Amino acid sequence: MPGGRDGRRMLWVALVDRVGSGLWAATSVLYFTYVAHLGVGRVGTLVAVAGVAGIAGAPLGGRMADRLPLTRVLAAFQLLRAVAALGLLTTGDFALLLVCSAVGGFGDRGASVLTKLYGSRIAGSERVRYQAVNRTVANAGWAIGGLGAAAALGIGTTAVYRYLLLGDALSFVVVALITLRCSEASAPARTVAKGSGPTPSTTPASPWRDRSYLTYMATEAVLFLDDSVIRVGLPLWAVRATDAPHGLVPLLLVLNSVLVVALQVPLARFGATTAKARALLLPLCLTFAAAGIAMAASAAHGAVLATVFLTLAATAVTLAEMLHATVSWELSVALAPEDAQGAYLGVHGLAQATQRALGPLVVTAAVATGPLGWTAFGTLTAGACLAQHRLVRDRMPRTSAQETAPEPCGLSPAGRQTSP
Repeated sequence: MPGGRDGRRMLWVALVDRVGSGLWAATSVLYFTYVAHLGVGRVGTLVAVAGVAGIAGAPLGGRMADRLPLTRVLAAFQLLRAVAALGLLTTGDFALLLVCSAVGGFGDRGASVLTKLYGSRIAGSERVRYQAVNRTVANAGWAIGGLGAAAALGIGTTAVYRYLLLGDALSFVVVALITLRCSEASAPARTVAKGSGPTPSTTPASPWRDRSYLTYMATEAVLFLDDSVIRVGLPLWAVRATDAPHGLVPLLLVLNSVLVVALQVPLARFGATTAKARALLLPLCLTFAAAGIAMAASAAHGAVLATVFLTLAATAVTLAEMLHATVSWELSVALAPEDAQGAYLGVHGLAQATQRALGPLVVTAAVATGPLGWTAFGTLTAGACLAQHRLVRDRMPRTSAQETAPEPCGLSPAGRQTSP
């Protein structure tokens, strides 16, 4: 197991975290509707506020991890999520619910970036395989939490919703305690060969001044749209624009989870190095294009045709999700300077946080536009793959040199001139 004992502990963190999150995700809308008595507009506002707050959590968490002990910072973000969940449980005031949702979204995105950073540090060169195992365990936890919530909701009482939210809050406390038992994972030390010249500046590189990494992050925000397609776009499109039976929707979501659990780890070997991860962007391009075409074709008349094309679309989007995850785990770390991994991964986390906030709007626009909208979606995501393939090629010589030889005097890992 990559990462040794600490790696195994972090798998328990992933499992417990996602079981709790599964309990809440399956019932959050129902809780706000039947317990907090909020209308559709206010429920949507809470979700949006959490997404926007998460945009700030990713870069701030990453920056803190470059300056403070990573395990302590990660545990603090997990406890922040617990406080937010308990806050939701103890108030029905909309203003306070907004605050709690914002705090929860902030903590969730920060914890996500820090968990990825910790995994990358403890697994080293096996980080892609480790992240694949971690994601598989997380998906299993999510499914367990969702099934537990479905069983509990069969009771049909208001108290059940409160117990499920309490279970979510307690899961964050448990994962914080497990995290604090893990060894500290320091950032890789930068070394300069003897006699190579003056020691470079100890000031870490800033991702905000690294235009190529910011461009990479922008393409990532587009590629992360697979999440909104699975969670929002596919269900809406299936019931509003196709002749497929409504009962197909939950089956497609189950298909998504089953494929991730079965294939994520085997696929990880195709992106185990920077060069392999870059090469994987080409089949990812074709997969996204195929998903857009299949979604558009599912509008054809007839339940059978609609079911076939929706199943093909769900399979293609899931394959794209797994391929992109494999690529992203490697490139987001490989393209970051070693002395500023936290800050860079925090900026990378903005891509997913931004997608969570804006992605539902993009895919609902595709639904509203019809088959042409899904064709445009396939074209947009395929284009982002090609743009990223070109961008990584331009940065790869610097990355390869950084892996095999000391940095030239006066150059930072991102290739910018620094003062001696």
